[in-house]
Amino acid sequence: MRQDLRPWWLKKLYLRYRNWYVDYFLRPECEALGPYHTIMKPWYVRISGDNIRIGRSFTAIGEPMHQVEIGVWGRAPGEGRVEIGDCVLMSPGSRISASDEITVGDGTMFANGVYVTDSDWHQIYDRMERDPLPTPVHIGRNVWLGDHATVLKGVTIGENSVVAARAVVTRDVPANVVVAGNPAKVVKELDPERGFTTRMDYFANPAELERFFEGVNAQVLAGNSLWRWMWSVVYPASKRLR
Repeated sequence: MRQDLRPWWLKKLYLRYRNWYVDYFLRPECEALGPYHTIMKPWYVRISGDNIRIGRSFTAIGEPMHQVEIGVWGRAPGEGRVEIGDCVLMSPGSRISASDEITVGDGTMFANGVYVTDSDWHQIYDRMERDPLPTPVHIGRNVWLGDHATVLKGVTIGENSVVAARAVVTRDVPANVVVAGNPAKVVKELDPERGFTTRMDYFANPAELERFFEGVNAQVLAGNSLWRWMWSVVYPASKRLR
């Protein structure tokens, strides 16, 4: 990772602008958006539709070619919902698309490119209509969805389970297992007696964590100058110079 050459006061301005952007553009798209969120590059995060609720300490990482998307396309105005718990992570390119209902438990992690949907969006023979039967998706607490995993309609995933990279989940997954493949099958059982260290533990005291990182940033960036940073922007190769 390249060294951050910004002076601390400049990074603080950037973080304030980022929070303003979230509050001005993204919060109004949510029925609720909890405190202590960290939404990186929020201009590459798309939230649309009714009844979207997101808990505290939500982390989303948007990128230009890999936007984070949360959307509800209900069967009628005001219908459909997405409920995201506390301390959830959505990595670049991850998407949630709900027709009727998708719930995500506390501490769940979406790796790059994960896709979760509760609908096929078109029937096989009538491709102008959705299946009239709702098939909600429920993802438990502390679930880990691996790189480009896909979770399809009608699935429930139990707490602490892991969905391997590129797996396609078409049926229920019990708690405390690892599933892999297409269609995904159980390949390993986890021992819940060993205990799990989770994102809920990491964000147990979000206010204190915020203060800690503010102190770290102030210390690490204290010696940076505005001119050195501006030179690195104009002449990127200078970042390698000592």
